Amino acid sequence: MSVRLYVGNLPQTFDSKELESQLSSIGEGIRFKAVLDRETGACRGFGFANVNDEKVADAVIEQLNGKDFGGNALRIERSERRDNNAGGGRRGGPGASHAPGSARKAVNKVVHSDAKAEEAPDPRWAGELSKLKELLANQKTAV
Repeated sequence: MSVRLYVGNLPQTFDSKELESQLSSIGEGIRFKAVLDRETGACRGFGFANVNDEKVADAVIEQLNGKDFGGNALRIERSERRDNNAGGGRRGGPGASHAPGSARKAVNKVVHSDAKAEEAPDPRWAGELSKLKELLANQKTAV
């Protein structure tokens, strides 16, 4: 099973061949891909390296984490995998579940408005509201 490494603190303009040569000098079976901005095509400051061997992955972290690259100290660590690729951004959306142990918290946002409520009930609760109204109408209490 391959290990995915997060490679952060990359300069916006750098030669990926230079970084790949440093990675390949540590071991074989390392593939690197920088994350680029969609509009400008510039590096967003991080990327991911897939390593075929656990020992090589550990060696990459040990040898390159904190090492100067293009004026920046590289940050290399194991990437946390997400369950079913859900996790926010464009793929997961609000309330998406994250992998156990993830540093991010799942947040269920509820949006409230100070505006006066309209006459129509919330469509999520309309069915339940009509059942409740029917139960109250059918309820007979002795006075």
